[in-house]
Amino acid sequence: MPSPEGRTPHRRVKLAVIGGGSTYTPELIDGFARLRDVLPLEELVLVDPDAGRLAVVGGLARRIFARQGHPGRISWTGDLDAGIDGADAVLLQLRVGGQAARLQDETWPLECGCVGQETTGAGGLAKALRTVPVVLDIAERVRRRNPGAWLVDFTNPVGIVTRALLTHGHRAVGLCNVAIGLQRTFAALLGVPPDRVELDHLGLNHLTWERAVRVAGEDLLPRLLAEHGDSLAGKLRLPRPLLDHLGVIPSYYLRYYYRHDAVVRELRTEPPRAAQVAALEQQLLGMYGDPSLDEKPELLSRRGGAYYSEAAVALTSALLGGAGGTQVVNTRNDGTLPFLPDDAVIEAPATVGPPGAAPLPARPLEPLFAGLVSHVTTYEHLALDAALLGRTGRKTGRADGRRAVFSALLAHPLIGQSDHADRLADELIAHNREHLPWA
Repeated sequence: MPSPEGRTPHRRVKLAVIGGGSTYTPELIDGFARLRDVLPLEELVLVDPDAGRLAVVGGLARRIFARQGHPGRISWTGDLDAGIDGADAVLLQLRVGGQAARLQDETWPLECGCVGQETTGAGGLAKALRTVPVVLDIAERVRRRNPGAWLVDFTNPVGIVTRALLTHGHRAVGLCNVAIGLQRTFAALLGVPPDRVELDHLGLNHLTWERAVRVAGEDLLPRLLAEHGDSLAGKLRLPRPLLDHLGVIPSYYLRYYYRHDAVVRELRTEPPRAAQVAALEQQLLGMYGDPSLDEKPELLSRRGGAYYSEAAVALTSALLGGAGGTQVVNTRNDGTLPFLPDDAVIEAPATVGPPGAAPLPARPLEPLFAGLVSHVTTYEHLALDAALLGRTGRKTGRADGRRAVFSALLAHPLIGQSDHADRLADELIAHNREHLPWA
């Protein structure tokens, strides 16, 4: 993963951010301001249907640019077509249903003894069903107005959403901050600059393993595990002996698989993350509205999305002709993992440039990890089938929709039992009926 430096796009760039009223946005703006030599923005448009939030976030965005001496123009609008018109790239960071829907995703699956989480399990499926149709509608409008524009997807579940975009022929790459976050963690522990750390990072979005951590060609993963295993295990909320047994560093999200029942017990006693985020967002929006604030506040680090801006700048710059190199992204498998279909979306190091992202050749994925990847890929395929119901013009009834939802839930390794899948299908439909045209 290179640092965002080197060649810049040959022309000044217009970007649109869909979901620009998000409290994440100042993190993105800060990166655009600091790294303006890498991605020379001439115009940035924030697009969001919430006019109140948009004005607050947009005002702070302008002050951040002004403080850092960025010459680019920042505007905002609730009109999607106006916002994307002439954009070279469109960043997607929307949340259909807001934090209220997320709160539901995190709670009703617990009633069946299953993990409640916004990107995996039954909650993740609910989010996919709400999100995919909206993202595809946005992508179609982008394609009509700007056929050459790139779509950079940061919207969860990134793997499923990116697969939907690519399946429908859109110029899209998925982005997650897990890899860059781990890279920065390892660099700090090793006492080296982040751009010297190369990851052997492979799997699916939120289902990856770091199989090597190389500095100047030397794999320092054994040293990291030996010297910092306890702190890494604590950060991942996984037992240290498990890391030693695996001999790799898994994504934080693997705890939902490796410690499912323990996590369910935790989630039943802890306040839902969605409730914590909703409260944090209100604090942040209050701070953003202060006309004297002209930098991202420290409190934003508790919101999540660390280093998103650096990853987004590096990826967007490369797609538009700037510094390329290797970056961890979500893109088509195309034989990288031979046991998966070519059109599966994997998360892996890839060469990125104006033609898109091409995964680097990878050594075979160990059977212990490959089995889970294959299982979850099957679920993601069925989840996308369910999310696309009703988009082809064929009339879809409630029975067809419920059958598709049940199949996806039955295929998910965190569910898998027919009685759980049966009950969760009804719960999912009941909590998301307004987003399911067939329901």
